[in-house]
Amino acid sequence: MGEASADSRIIGSYNRIFEQDSQWEPGGFALPDGSRWDYREPNAMVLVRNGWLQVAAVPLTRGHDRVQVLDNAKHMYYSKERFAVPDRGRITFEIQVAATTIGTTPGNIYDGFVSWNLLDFTTGWAFDFLTGGDGVATVYGRLPFPGAVAPETGEAKSFAIFNEIRDLPTSQGQPHAYRITYDQGPGSVEFEADGRVVDRYDRVFDRITGFTAALGLMTEIEISGGKSASCHGQGVIGRFSPMRVTVES
Repeated sequence: MGEASADSRIIGSYNRIFEQDSQWEPGGFALPDGSRWDYREPNAMVLVRNGWLQVAAVPLTRGHDRVQVLDNAKHMYYSKERFAVPDRGRITFEIQVAATTIGTTPGNIYDGFVSWNLLDFTTGWAFDFLTGGDGVATVYGRLPFPGAVAPETGEAKSFAIFNEIRDLPTSQGQPHAYRITYDQGPGSVEFEADGRVVDRYDRVFDRITGFTAALGLMTEIEISGGKSASCHGQGVIGRFSPMRVTVES
């Protein structure tokens, strides 16, 4: 057998965030009716300093009254690159994230948080860290993204498992170092926070061939009575370090 090889690089260049050569682009989805839904808060304040990206939306205002995945994300950037997973190989993403929330319900991370997402728009798979002002959670799911075709595998076609990490102390504005590793060989995903494993799943039903990374400000409040209920004057400020991607084949 040949020796395993690894390639590691940094995805950042936030100072180019509005330029054509940026490694990031505004997030959103093309919809079946030909329109587009953009994850962009009209009054968001974007700041790049010391290599970190800061995005503030105070208050949050965006919402969608019919489609939950469009209502959840308020302001988001996608990596322009879809990071390929080698056949039977591993891919690891690392980043630091900090969140400050204003006017959110104490103890309810889902009322407003900062997200770091690894997304496969072809099948709907999502591996995320959610950082709130007083809590952190992981997400393991296969979601009904517009245009995604979820395979008929596993116990459920679409699902989202939120795991609140109760033993990870956090506070307003505190940065956390996150790492997510997907191993295509055994079909596993591992979540690390501040140097320790906090979550792991060993039955990723499908063979994921690549991920788009996303940085976002979000809520996770169910649409009620045909009307978005996710915005009530609260705000979120997110800070993101450059992201490291390591591929092992």
